Parts: sequence; C-alpha cells; structure tokens
Amino acid sequence: MATNVSFLSRNLKLAGHLYHPPANAPNRNGAAVVIAHPWTSIKEQSPANYARVLSQAGFICLTYDAAYQGESEGQPRALEDPNQRVEDIRSAVTYLVSQKDVDSGRIGVLGICASGGYAPFATQTDLLRIKACASVAAVDVGAMARSGFEKNTTTPEILKMQLEGAAADRNSDVTGDKVPIVHLLPEKAEDAPANMPEPFRDLMNYYRTPRANHPRATNATIPRSWDIMANFDAFAFNSLISPRPLLMITGTKAASKWHSEEGVAKAKEPKELFVVDGKTHADLYDQVDEAGAKCVEFFGKNLTA
Repeated sequence: MATNVSFLSRNLKLAGHLYHPPANAPNRNGAAVVIAHPWTSIKEQSPANYARVLSQAGFICLTYDAAYQGESEGQPRALEDPNQRVEDIRSAVTYLVSQKDVDSGRIGVLGICASGGYAPFATQTDLLRIKACASVAAVDVGAMARSGFEKNTTTPEILKMQLEGAAADRNSDVTGDKVPIVHLLPEKAEDAPANMPEPFRDLMNYYRTPRANHPRATNATIPRSWDIMANFDAFAFNSLISPRPLLMITGTKAASKWHSEEGVAKAKEPKELFVVDGKTHADLYDQVDEAGAKCVEFFGKNLTA
C-alpha cells in the first residue's frame, strides 16, 4: 500500500508515493530505494510496478513525479530538465534520510528509461548517501538528443531543427507567440501512422493502451527541453560510481539497448549489464518478473548485507 507524501526539490514541491513492506516481507533492516520515472511518464506507471516488487521483498520504496510533471510543482509544465531531474533524485534521497524507519546507510536508486541516465549521474557524486545504483531500459537523454533513442536515428539536421524550436519557445516568453508542444506519441493508438517506427510503436502500445494509459502522463514535452538535453552526458563519469555497484538492465529487443551498453562500458567494477531475453524497451516497464527479481537480488546483496 502506497502513502501519499511530498518533499521539496529546489523549493518545488514534489508529489510522491511511499511504499512500506507488508508485515510478512523479509526484514531488510531499513533498506530503501528511490525509483525514478521515464521521460514524459509519472510515478503511477513503471515505477509503481517496480515499487510493488521491491516492497514485497522488504524494501521501503519512494516513487515521485519529477518537477514540472505529473502532480509535482514547476513552471513551465512538461519541461524536461536533466539537472533538475538529477536534483529530484538527490532530494528524494534526502527525504528517505528523514524517515525514522529508513537506515540512511542503506539507500539505493533505481532509474527507468531517462531516469536510467539520471540515476547513475546522481550516484557519480553522491558518494556517501547512495550505496547502490540500478537502471532499467536506461536512456541518456543527451545521447538521445544527439544520436537518437535508437542509435544513429537523429541527424545533425534534426538536432539543429530541435534547437531552433527551443529558441523559438524561449522567445515566446517575450513575443507571446504560440509554440506547439511536442507530442512524442499519438493521442490514441488507432491514430498511429502505418509507417510508425517500431521503437515508438513499442512505447505507444504501453502508454496509449489500457496497459498504462493515464491522464497525467501526457507523453509530451516543450521544445525548450532540447537545448538543456542536447549537451547533457549521463554516463561520462560513470567511473566515479565505483567501488559502489552499478547494475544496468535492458532487453535483447530494446531499441535503447545501446545506452545501457555504453553506460556499463564507462563504469568500473563492480558493474553488470543484465539483458532480459526477448524484451523490448517498453516490455521492461510492466513485464517485471525477471528484471524485478534481478533488482531484488541486487539491492538485497548491496543494501542489506
């Protein structure tokens, strides 16, 4: 059962859910995990799936909506700011430290999709508080902006167009011009074009169907997000995570698999790339048997030993 909670991140009030283990769960000695959501997503979607698995296994879990998104504060709405997203993770850790039933020496982070980039980035420098870092279907939003969700699908010309759109969006604060929001997916699955790239169809089949459709998950972002994302690099300093452990989970069919491969390649031991056979990127959002069990094993070994 999740409890509604809130905490501040750079003076923005974030809405969260705190999951406590049931009475019959294993005793993890106050170990807790922050679970951060994908780009354009919310806490009620994939984070809730992993929180249920981990809390049933004895871990206290905190999910939340990022600033500017979901039920959390922040203007402009639908902004994706990597630096704020990383700050949100650090602020979530601070919230857990404040909880009497949490052992502040047993806190880990789990990032999904875009947060699979933000979680390692936060862990790189939060040396004393984050003891273990895991990701599921990780995406480095900077590499995505420069190269694509699937590698080499974004050209310099496309990036230039997106950055020009970001500039027009910022100028609209002065000019009052209406700048359209960027919809990453069709509003309805039946509106999808026949030639829709398979990685986006994979996402659509999760977000725009009864699997996970939610009114607060708009799957949209504002253009000015791109000039913040474009030179972000989630994994450049993954070596700083060591000697704390890093686990990155992906699927054999995930278009984003290359992001996890690069994240692990840039890290030092102890590190592990765990590849779930037959799973796409979005499969790992709600088909959590193997990935969830791996997270339980990972955090069990590294937070409760």
